[in-house]
Amino acid sequence: MVQEALFEIGEASAGVASDGAEYGAPRLRRADRRQIELRPLDLESLLPPDHEARAIWALVSRLDLRAFLKDIRSCEGVAGRPATDPAILLTLWLYASSQGVGSAREVAELCKRHDAYRWICGGVETNYHTLSDFRVSHEQALDALLTQILAVLAADGLVSLSRVAQDGTRVRASAGAGSFRREERLQQWLVVAREQVEEVKKLADDPTVTSRERKAKERAARERNERLEQAVDELKRIQATKATAEEQRKVRVSSTDPEARVMKMGDGGFRPAYNIQFASTTVEKVIVGVEVTNLGSDCNETKPMLEQIEQRLGAKPDEVLVDGGYAPRQTVDELAQDASTAQVTLYAPVPIPKDPTRDRYAPRQGDSPPVAAWRERMGTAPAKEIYKDRAATAEWVNATVKCKQAFEVGVRGLRKVRQLAILAAIAHNALRWIALASHSGGVV
Repeated sequence: MVQEALFEIGEASAGVASDGAEYGAPRLRRADRRQIELRPLDLESLLPPDHEARAIWALVSRLDLRAFLKDIRSCEGVAGRPATDPAILLTLWLYASSQGVGSAREVAELCKRHDAYRWICGGVETNYHTLSDFRVSHEQALDALLTQILAVLAADGLVSLSRVAQDGTRVRASAGAGSFRREERLQQWLVVAREQVEEVKKLADDPTVTSRERKAKERAARERNERLEQAVDELKRIQATKATAEEQRKVRVSSTDPEARVMKMGDGGFRPAYNIQFASTTVEKVIVGVEVTNLGSDCNETKPMLEQIEQRLGAKPDEVLVDGGYAPRQTVDELAQDASTAQVTLYAPVPIPKDPTRDRYAPRQGDSPPVAAWRERMGTAPAKEIYKDRAATAEWVNATVKCKQAFEVGVRGLRKVRQLAILAAIAHNALRWIALASHSGGVV
């Protein structure tokens, strides 16, 4: 809104100076914002040599991205528009994550007006559809890329496995609390959805409906039907775990994201969410393992994470630090009994006994030797000092991903959420790579 001036400004005119000399009207250069300017533009000069976008691009240039090229159908000798270089899309997402931008639409808009994003694109136009599809259409390639980055970090001496901290963080799912329904309502909706699919097929004979409108309606009807079918299947799977008919009747599943589960969040409220697990080295704060579950508990997540770390880096850590939710006695026994994890020293808090007179760290009747050894170990001063690294590592990594990267779940289903989590881990490790290489005097 343009505000009115307090005083009326007229045209400058000729006058007489204080010394009596006459002068003409002043010559002024006035703004003319309707004129068209043609400016020479050198994208390379847009950013300083030490800009973060340049460092991320240099890092991506060292990686093998051939796995992202397998699904590209535009090839030499075949008609079709050239595809966007995966290096550009990956760098855009890594840099956007470092700036706390997680929306594909926002990234696409920044590519038009922000110098860093324009420099990354290098004159290649992109849109939010391409950016969004890239995040969730390359599951195996992204997973392999995380392993590749860890391998290069290890080769450069920038990551060690002496001590790893694991923790989970619950992230709001892309499903409304009101989307959870029982079996009867889901079955009713599924019947309606199937009828809609059949009705939309009849639009092919309607001359008033364009081909684009028809395809959009067909896609919407088909996707809704698929989600409801998945919701019914998921509900039956959960019902199979319930002991009584009354418990089975109470089971509810989201009609928009069937794999999401209602969990208790950090603020004490209950909302649909996913549990994202990160394992990070305590020295370099590098993420070496990623997993996503729809379970509200962290129990039984330690051993699978140790196996994933070994698969990515060829070795297990010497020590693993977890909170109390990861270490019931059966988990301690399971790690000790498995030859592949028996050499990993577990550090986890011992539960406080209900009897205040009981020694918290003394072995109890019925404890197996591994559990008794764990209790005694956690009562020593060195173990208590080591365990301080858990919060300093795991909580910091989770906060960095959720706050600095503004990590949000805008997709549905465990598989797609896991891809977002892996991309977030890659972005985190890229920034750690740059920081560690600069600190050690290396070159990214």
